[in-house]
Amino acid sequence: MSGPTPLAERLEVVDILRGVAIFGILLVNMELFSTPIYQTGIASRLWPGWADRTVDWLIRFLAEGKFYTMFSFLFGFGLAMLMERARARGAPFVPLYVRRLLVLLLIGAAHALLLWIGDILVTYAVLGFILLLFRHRTPKTLVIAAGLCLALAIVINAAPAALDLYGERTAGAANRAEPAASDATLEWLAQQATRAYTQGSFAEIVQQRIRDLRFLYAFEILVVFGVLTMFLLGLYAGRRGVFRDVAAHRSLLLGALWWGGGIGLAGSLAFALTATRESPLADLVGAIGFEIGAPALSIAYMSGLTLLAQQGVWRARLAPLAAVGRTALSNYLLQSLICTTIFYGYGLGLFGKVGPAAGAVLAVGIYVLQVPLSLWWLRRFRFGPIEWVWRSLTYLRVQPMRTATHQPSAQARN
Repeated sequence: MSGPTPLAERLEVVDILRGVAIFGILLVNMELFSTPIYQTGIASRLWPGWADRTVDWLIRFLAEGKFYTMFSFLFGFGLAMLMERARARGAPFVPLYVRRLLVLLLIGAAHALLLWIGDILVTYAVLGFILLLFRHRTPKTLVIAAGLCLALAIVINAAPAALDLYGERTAGAANRAEPAASDATLEWLAQQATRAYTQGSFAEIVQQRIRDLRFLYAFEILVVFGVLTMFLLGLYAGRRGVFRDVAAHRSLLLGALWWGGGIGLAGSLAFALTATRESPLADLVGAIGFEIGAPALSIAYMSGLTLLAQQGVWRARLAPLAAVGRTALSNYLLQSLICTTIFYGYGLGLFGKVGPAAGAVLAVGIYVLQVPLSLWWLRRFRFGPIEWVWRSLTYLRVQPMRTATHQPSAQARN
């Protein structure tokens, strides 16, 4: 009979990577927590101070797009691990994984509608069905498919800028009034969102979330193939057993560190340098730089952390982050709960009032609290609370929650 992965079978380095990804996602998401979706990407105009501009630039350069891609990679890796366990136990895999995705879809939908619009879980759940189709493909096929998905991601994201550049060179100034009209519309939408999130009732906030989600999902195609790229590479890494035997794959990890770091830094630098320049050429360079740089630097981060975790001193230093990784889903949703309480009208009402520098400090503060909280929780319980719900619904039976050392004695139960 299949069941959740026992602690002894977990790979600590993978949990460490999940823990790091949870921090990076919070750091990048802070802008969307605190600013209307219609004004994201223009922090330098909204917050012109040097500290805010510097932090905003560094987040774009070193963090934006790097951590949800890391999480996407680990999602694909998780498919390989689940298949391996199901095969070892002789358990049917597809029905289990389909239930897992459907429960994740419900959790993501509730998160997006009732808590925060920046949910990634719905996207993961839907694309997980596509990933399932690749479960028996060879490692070579997975790499080729990942390359094709990356190429599609580049084309889809760069095409609008390429068309704008072509139109600018052929039409001259004929349509230059159009961006101004678009900016005015976005400004009006931002004002409506700010009013709802700071002054609206819970029902009005939900209505605003639905409007924002319609806007976000209209651009969902821009992230789909990038996520699939990392899903497939994660599945490839799981098939090869990269994290199960790091020593045997040291040369692969070193190559990924240096090549991914070089390509990733170059692409991310191009993205960061062109982000505030309003021209079709800058948009084109930035789009290509982002789609290449973000996954490459994400892979470099994972490779570097994996190699670092093999050293005794660094393994001990990074080990607490594994607790955050083991409760990643709960911590992800907890971040949304904390931040919406800070920014929305039913909490502190700071929506639209916190710039990138203060947001980064806030992200660090929240994460610093999540690490000891996760350690405290896992000394008492086997799973995070949301992980427990996810697993119980996936396996269609209530999972034991408390750790063996915190089970009540027979006398206490009587």
